[in-house]
Amino acid sequence: MEKERLLKKMHYWLTFIRAFEERISILYRQGKVLGGVYSGMGQEAIVVGTCIDLKKEDFIFPLHRDIGANLVKGIEPKILMAQLLGKKTGLSKGKDSYLHAGDIDLGVIGSTSMLGSSLPVAAGVGLAFKLKKKDNVVIAFFGEGASNRGDFHEALNLAGVWKLPVIFVCENNFFAYSTPIEAQMAIEDVADRASSYGFSGVVCSGNDLMAVYKTAKKAIDKARAGEGPTLIECKTYRWHGHSEHDEASYRAEDEFLEWKSRDPIPRFELYLEELKILDKKLKESIDKDIREEIDQAVKFAEESPFPEGKETLDDIYK
Repeated sequence: MEKERLLKKMHYWLTFIRAFEERISILYRQGKVLGGVYSGMGQEAIVVGTCIDLKKEDFIFPLHRDIGANLVKGIEPKILMAQLLGKKTGLSKGKDSYLHAGDIDLGVIGSTSMLGSSLPVAAGVGLAFKLKKKDNVVIAFFGEGASNRGDFHEALNLAGVWKLPVIFVCENNFFAYSTPIEAQMAIEDVADRASSYGFSGVVCSGNDLMAVYKTAKKAIDKARAGEGPTLIECKTYRWHGHSEHDEASYRAEDEFLEWKSRDPIPRFELYLEELKILDKKLKESIDKDIREEIDQAVKFAEESPFPEGKETLDDIYK
């Protein structure tokens, strides 16, 4: 029964994240989202598989395409939706896009626009856990493009030397904005870089939820036991462009269609159907509940006020 509950929970988040991002895409086109939108559609299995079993005290460092990680870690959909719409009820009270927002009480540290720069900070949190003799872990997300930056290598080096409880998760979708992977690096797998810093790198399918979950669980258990970091490379593909305003004309249509046929949701649902955990009636009920919850989140966000001008200097530190 415990396994069945876990699988149902995984399926719920997988489908909820997809529906949430589909609604965000519509709201963006309606001019209601303040700032850019960077869709993670097609990559949902990665954030669900890595975050589903985390404790509240564990920390995650999501990137611009990891809105689902925020949800799985405990940020309420209505609060996240208010953040996207720039409302006062959002995480940063309407003063920033969702990209840079987080909730430290839930162990969510917001990203910066310079992708990859959060990795040394993740190593720092891992060091804090180790010094305090806690068994908590850090999940740090990045793309294959960020793995070519200096701060990626500095973070991995520190994590390897000090055996920090950090799981570095590479969401390799083969394009750093519009730059294909073969123009970024001379090796095929980002995971190969882990051995340079004294720990293991593992490659798995980022579109296979169970593959991600099993790989992540092994790495998390290892980190909790004080045995150091792991680099997990999840091979995947983003369905949309780099952002909603990017048509992604630089990629081949047949390549996109090939990857879309590997959609992680029907793949996982087939697995659940074979286990007799999911059927058509239950799926329809889940989809209905998800639509209603997202409708409520949008309603909350749209009815929330924008921040007032006099609040500009509140929460500013100097």
